[in-house]
Amino acid sequence: MTTDLPDALRRLYALSNRGVTLGLDRVLDASRRLGDVHRFAAYAHVAGTNGKGSTSAFLATMARAAGARVGLYTSPHLCRFAERIQIDGQPIDDDLLAHCLDEALRAGPELTFFEVATLAAFLAFRLRGVNFPVLEVGLGGRLDATNIAEGRAVPIITRIAFDHMEFLGPTLRDIAREKAGVLRPATPVIVGRLHPDALEAVQQVAQGLGATVYEVGGEEQRYVEAYQPSLPGAFQRSNAMCAVAAARAFGLPPQAIAQGLAETRWPGRCELIESPEGYTILDCAHNPDGAMALKNALMGFVSSIPRRHVALIFGAMADKNWRAMLDRVGSIAGHRVYVAPPGGRAPAPLDAIQAHLPGETAPSTAEALALARQRVGRGGLVIVAGSIFLVGPIRAQILGLSMDPQVGL
Repeated sequence: MTTDLPDALRRLYALSNRGVTLGLDRVLDASRRLGDVHRFAAYAHVAGTNGKGSTSAFLATMARAAGARVGLYTSPHLCRFAERIQIDGQPIDDDLLAHCLDEALRAGPELTFFEVATLAAFLAFRLRGVNFPVLEVGLGGRLDATNIAEGRAVPIITRIAFDHMEFLGPTLRDIAREKAGVLRPATPVIVGRLHPDALEAVQQVAQGLGATVYEVGGEEQRYVEAYQPSLPGAFQRSNAMCAVAAARAFGLPPQAIAQGLAETRWPGRCELIESPEGYTILDCAHNPDGAMALKNALMGFVSSIPRRHVALIFGAMADKNWRAMLDRVGSIAGHRVYVAPPGGRAPAPLDAIQAHLPGETAPSTAEALALARQRVGRGGLVIVAGSIFLVGPIRAQILGLSMDPQVGL
């Protein structure tokens, strides 16, 4: 494997200007040229508006505890692109990543950024002997590149809310039907706590396929109550329950499920970081549903802290419902600092955010963090939310991590 990783990433990132092109034919043809890397003995496929990354992480940790060779594919990345493709809990090494990207780029020169990344993940899983792939849907489900996967599937739909309506449709029923595209004939689908409209739409798709809908509940709740999930927040309990149901469907032993609940780590999701300057909570909430979940998770934590010692750093993309997000989390803090998330997509204008709810602005994430720290004082709490493209750079700055360019694909 002599391909240079910086060159492979450069070629991959050059595809980002192709944007999102939903469909399966192109990536399926490329997979066949690579030897049908989309075929697995069995795999978990996780869809949902929010919670699919956390659910995937829970399930992957449970499977590792059971002794499986686990592959985890998620998107986007916080800091380094290699985070998207993990084997046994670690991002794949540079040589393997470079090789798989090069092979995928050669097999499908017409593919999009996300399609190449998906093929690279599938190829890496084959080369490293993965026997338990956990695949997180990128966008929607029915026409997402991950949906070329074949094998005994355990599909999961975590939660359905309003997001990406330009691709998935304007109603919860429309969005649910697209996400239900991960269902397979005569195969149970595990669902979290869905809005009645979304649940009905999923049930209709399932009925047409002869599939059944399994709503998480009693048995999964008993696990979660007995073994406290490591990821904080009430919303993570629902994600954990989805993972428990999937683990049981795969036949994982109870002790592995319990260990997975206790040991899962998923950076940037209500993540608390302690540093000499104080505390920082990082959360990738990027839509109103996620913002409400973050608010609920924070209420107990911030209730004992004077508001003058709490600052919110907020920034969002222009195509998100940032006003509703800010309405939910803006009042938590005594200080608000607004900054545009770095990346290729257009950010929400800072003057419009400031007009909606007064706060200060900063020209960069580094300056936003410095300003927030100055406002709360040493030992104060800074909350960062609004976009994964905001959380990633600030996390890298606090922890001294390297960064690959971010892309919303």
